[in-house]
Amino acid sequence: MKTIISTAKAPAAIGPYSQATELNGLIITSGQLPIDPATGAFPEGIQAQTRQSLTNVKAVLEKAGVTMDHVLKTTVFLSDMNNFGAMNEVYGEFFSEPYPSRAAFEVAALPKAAKVEIKAVAYL
Repeated sequence: MKTIISTAKAPAAIGPYSQATELNGLIITSGQLPIDPATGAFPEGIQAQTRQSLTNVKAVLEKAGVTMDHVLKTTVFLSDMNNFGAMNEVYGEFFSEPYPSRAAFEVAALPKAAKVEIKAVAYL
């Protein structure tokens, strides 16, 4: 049976979706925008937004009982691929070897004009 994962330490879903779901030990997070759950605001700049998005991913995973070391794969959506290097610097603060697999894409737009959105797949 599917388990819904939800925490107040990450932004509430802004649509008909869950922060994450778990089934048979596999945890899949929804894309996490860089919304500060305490204020509802985005920080300025790609590095601060990346840090907030990953902090939100981490909070959801912690609610599921795992850490960032349990992440198997991430997907990073960028509003501008020129921000890849700056995003990557902050991304490296959240993961250690062996690193999860990752895909990164430039997209035409992100909700609320965010610069980045990140989702993850992890295991229990």
